[in-house]
Amino acid sequence: MGHKLKIAGWVSIGVVAGALTTVSLQTVARGAMAPLPLEELQQFAAVYGMIKSDYVEPVDDKKLVTDAISGMVASLDPHSQYFDKKSFKEFREGTTGRFVGVGIEISQEDGLIKIVSPIEGSPAFRAGLKPGDLITKIDDTAVKGLALGDAVKRMRGEPATKVTLTIFRKDENRSFPVTITREEIKTQSVKGKVVEPGYAWIRLTQFQERTVDDFVRKVEEIYKEEPQLKGLVLDLRNDPGGLLDSAVAVSAAFLPENVTVVSTDGQLAESKFIYKAAPEFYQRGLGGDPLKRLPAALKTVPLVVLVNEGSASASEIVAGALQDHKRATLLGSQTFGKGSVQTVRPLGPDTGLKLTTARYYTPSGRSIQAKGIVPDVMVDETPEGNVFAALRMREADLEKHLSSGQGAEEKDPERDKAREEARKQLEEEAKKKPVAENRQPPEYGNDKDFQLAQALNQLKGRPVLLSKTQVERKEEVKKEN
Repeated sequence: MGHKLKIAGWVSIGVVAGALTTVSLQTVARGAMAPLPLEELQQFAAVYGMIKSDYVEPVDDKKLVTDAISGMVASLDPHSQYFDKKSFKEFREGTTGRFVGVGIEISQEDGLIKIVSPIEGSPAFRAGLKPGDLITKIDDTAVKGLALGDAVKRMRGEPATKVTLTIFRKDENRSFPVTITREEIKTQSVKGKVVEPGYAWIRLTQFQERTVDDFVRKVEEIYKEEPQLKGLVLDLRNDPGGLLDSAVAVSAAFLPENVTVVSTDGQLAESKFIYKAAPEFYQRGLGGDPLKRLPAALKTVPLVVLVNEGSASASEIVAGALQDHKRATLLGSQTFGKGSVQTVRPLGPDTGLKLTTARYYTPSGRSIQAKGIVPDVMVDETPEGNVFAALRMREADLEKHLSSGQGAEEKDPERDKAREEARKQLEEEAKKKPVAENRQPPEYGNDKDFQLAQALNQLKGRPVLLSKTQVERKEEVKKEN
């Protein structure tokens, strides 16, 4: 992080329920404890005692205390969280991009688990699993109706242990079992390719420890294939965020040296900080500056950034920095609006606390908390409109969300109405058409990616099909109880 910060926890931008993300800022814990409210603590002790003596059955002491801490932290805002041993391990896996499993990207289809892509070199890749394969059973557990998160947990485990997946392969019309040995998986957070002569697409799915190195390698590959690049699309759609220093590094790859990328402000002195496009703000002491390998042309190549309602936190930092410095044209939909900073501090060897400690601001001083970033060019996700976007939750939809701290807030009475209408529309379509014909969210990066096609039009100076329905969504009023 910055050279003025002493590191006591670690930094990350992660999210709630695997969808939204939080920026984590490493800071030093305060030296002095706040005075304890004795009367309230006496009341807490009295309730604790009554539960221990009067509840219908014995309750474990550790459970009572852990649940009390979890409730206290969760009451603050949607992103503060107490980590027990299991959740702390999952959080660290999410920020490092490493976990133990079989190595597949998955989604749900018809109540089953669909393999979107096996991760190259993973056990699943070596076992011959293919995109489009459906998982019908995990060991002896039927997948039908199983939540996606539960399926993920069943496929993950300890290194060198085995899991048997029953696969249905549509194009061969057959089912077969595959036994796979779990191992540590390194996820790929960067994808990219030359989409046509002179134009390339790079997608960041999350900001992890390896993202900057992977980003640099992908840019090198693209310029080796297409040395005279005329335009680049940076795709941050549905990127929930990740590590703050990775976001600063990706921003710095496109910006002049030493310009402001993002600033933070909170109650702690250490949370008042400005992050600039310079190596000391992102290289984490791991050696030289990885951005030095990038071609100089990347600083000036025409750039379009794709964003949507799922672009949160770290991805909003990148989008906001490139927009404020007029380095890129933002295209798509208004972003998630996750503009608060979380500090992650260990409480012991295997537990921790993620606590909101600051808001962050774009280079021009904008707080995007509960607002999001409005793209320069509003474009729907499909030629038919933005149906799936209306169903997505944003920061302003979350209970107890933090306000931006800038100016008056306005309630948008049309938001819930639009979401309900979109939900009904999809339900009606599902009833009228066979399952295979139901509308599916667009797959990013292929020749049917409508927003990518409009981004390329923008780079070429051709007409862009603008949204006829999207308008800026103002920050919503928080109702105080």
